[in-house]
Amino acid sequence: MKKIARDYLRLLRPRQWIKNLAVFAAITFGGQLFIPSILTTVIFGFIIFCCLSSSIYVINDIFDVKKDRLHPFKKFRPLANKDISVQSAVALALILASTAIVSSYFISPAFFIIALVYFILQISYSAIFKNIAVIDILALAGGYILRVYAGEFLTTYHISVWLLLTAISLSLFLAIGKRRSELTLVSQSPSSQIAAMRKTLSHYSERLLDVYASIFATSTFISYSYFTFLENSRRALITNDLFFPDYLPAFLQRKWLMITIVPVVYGLMRYLQDIYEKHEGESPEKVLLSDKPLLATVMLWAFLVIVIIYVIHA
Repeated sequence: MKKIARDYLRLLRPRQWIKNLAVFAAITFGGQLFIPSILTTVIFGFIIFCCLSSSIYVINDIFDVKKDRLHPFKKFRPLANKDISVQSAVALALILASTAIVSSYFISPAFFIIALVYFILQISYSAIFKNIAVIDILALAGGYILRVYAGEFLTTYHISVWLLLTAISLSLFLAIGKRRSELTLVSQSPSSQIAAMRKTLSHYSERLLDVYASIFATSTFISYSYFTFLENSRRALITNDLFFPDYLPAFLQRKWLMITIVPVVYGLMRYLQDIYEKHEGESPEKVLLSDKPLLATVMLWAFLVIVIIYVIHA
């Protein structure tokens, strides 16, 4: 019984739910994180996206069951390893998806639309887009971006264009890192087997993906830097004259979000190290949870953001 429960839990991939924390971006940077009514709504939205994403992972495993059996690691997944029948997986996916989509409608029509678009995009990715080079990366990144937009529709706060560009750049960076790591893992296999496991991998070279990763790591850094500098100063205004007297330059009294650039830069560099030195990155959430320095950096960044927006502003 325990094995069956564990197999179904593995099929749902709860570790992947960490990606859905992106729905909290709008409420956090909007200064609404500790407003109970809004926070409750976002938590419900987070749960809905967890159900949606798990249903999509199940559907993806159904589509890829034969290909996964050729993969050095994916062959141990419950469907590929025949621990769970395809019929049971189909039933589970339908229950999760229908429950999530119907529930999203009761939160708001706008959130229902974004949830439906997310579901359709991910299904299209599993069925079509992941077999088309470049489009597969864009579709993969689109899933991350829609999570951020979902958080915006759940709240009254609209994220700034620079935060949106940061989300887009980071999403593309993570998607490219995923492809780069997948290519490294299967690089020792024959070309025919690589194409059988994932068709698009045979159309990418390591050099090309390296260029892509460099572009979007840089754009993430630049976009986030602009966001922290141009963000509304009223959200992070220190009025303590003892530590920040009037004669100090004005930007020293209001641009404290720029401090968070430091952990962002380190996090990008550390993630690149995981991709190129440790040959990880195929699963971003696995890298985050297994790399303690990277996890500590993300936690430090989150702590600094909350302190600057909510404590210093208060």
